[in-house]
Amino acid sequence: MLAILFNAFCAWTILILLISSIWITLRKGASHIQRLHQIPCHNCDFFTNDYRLKCTINPIKACTEDAIACRDFEFKTSSCNACQKHPHKPFRFGKSLVIRPGR
Repeated sequence: MLAILFNAFCAWTILILLISSIWITLRKGASHIQRLHQIPCHNCDFFTNDYRLKCTINPIKACTEDAIACRDFEFKTSSCNACQKHPHKPFRFGKSLVIRPGR
């Protein structure tokens, strides 16, 4: 009888610890997501939207939590590189296809 009560107690304890662990993980994840949504890089004029060079001013801090308080932040204008949507257009030179940057 004592073993059954001990096993039941252990099972409920493990279940409660599991549920509380999941709850804590979800709360931490939600707060981390909210912090990441404060990164302003995608609205900055210096953001290039290119994985090789994300920012022309602070390439190391770009798209990280360090960029939240960036002193060089400027809102995008209509002439910024990341706003331009024209793709590279293929150019035919003879019979071969040469791809050059869009102009």
